[in-house]
Amino acid sequence: MARNSIGKNLILTSFGESHGAFVGSVLDGFPAGFKIDIQQLQRDMQRRRPGQSNLTTSRNEADEVQIVSGVFEGQTTGSPITFLIANNDTKPKDYDHLKDVFRPGHADILYQTKYGIRDHRGGGRSSARITAGWVAAGSLAKQFLEDPTQNKLPIIITAWVKQIHTIELPKPNQIPSKSKIEESLVRCPDISMSEKMIEAIEKAKSEGDSLGGIIACTIENCPIGLGEPVFGKLQAVLGQYILNINAVKGISFGEGFHVANLKGSENNDSWKMSDNKIGTITNHAGGIIGGMATGEPIYMEVAFKPTSTISKEQQTLDASLNESTLSATGRHDPCVLPRAIPIVEAMANLAIMDFVLEMNFNP
Repeated sequence: MARNSIGKNLILTSFGESHGAFVGSVLDGFPAGFKIDIQQLQRDMQRRRPGQSNLTTSRNEADEVQIVSGVFEGQTTGSPITFLIANNDTKPKDYDHLKDVFRPGHADILYQTKYGIRDHRGGGRSSARITAGWVAAGSLAKQFLEDPTQNKLPIIITAWVKQIHTIELPKPNQIPSKSKIEESLVRCPDISMSEKMIEAIEKAKSEGDSLGGIIACTIENCPIGLGEPVFGKLQAVLGQYILNINAVKGISFGEGFHVANLKGSENNDSWKMSDNKIGTITNHAGGIIGGMATGEPIYMEVAFKPTSTISKEQQTLDASLNESTLSATGRHDPCVLPRAIPIVEAMANLAIMDFVLEMNFNP
């Protein structure tokens, strides 16, 4: 049986396929009486939707969300919230050539082996199309975390493109502004680097290829001590949410793998008191020590592989397990990172809200 839910106190259940009638999600455990901002939810959906620029798939979906349960007169009722997003621009015949062949880099052959059946239309259940429902749910979690009436300080999650292929933006000294990030087609806050990234994506697209990269993400104002010291470490739970995003191959926190090159005297974050608050002088740990938030900004980096469906000819197997070749057609992103920004933010918001609810339940 497939696992389609994640969360402990705030449970996200995902449903739908790439070319089915709808994709969507159910969010259970959201507190009652919270006034939601539908316009903000829709803005978040627009950041993820396909067809937003020539750097993304040409599939054009409005991604207008219908909330069909759990909200009454603009407020949450405490019952499960169901989000429906229609699939309008479907072209299943574009994927007929994939019915009897398995795409390299995809789980087609594994899905067929495990379940004995697969939906070949755009990847079916394995498609990143299903993350539209995650972003809808994550938008509500974001609204809750950023609401000062719910938390002492608004918990703000910001993601941006740090690297595409070999074009890499240095780790910033301060968190980029959301407006600066959104000014860029690739959601990179540096104008000159953004232009180079755009050129690289366009070149790969023209060659029938694809590119991967790294998304950086920060979480500001996490309550000190959020997380668990043994099982349920904050970084472990964040990793569980983030690593379930399509195409994610790795996640690191703070200095990440660079810590292997450091001495303890170089890596340790010394404690300090400032304005009667505990904090650290440096933040090599990325805001998490011993599985719990230090109060400093959490910093993580998320690595995405290049889009697997490309038009370059590749060796593969057909449905009879004979060697074959494939030059895939259909509509696909040459680089998933620009549209993955709101997905990373959504999953981080859901993970943090789950922890916040537990802290409120067990002060």
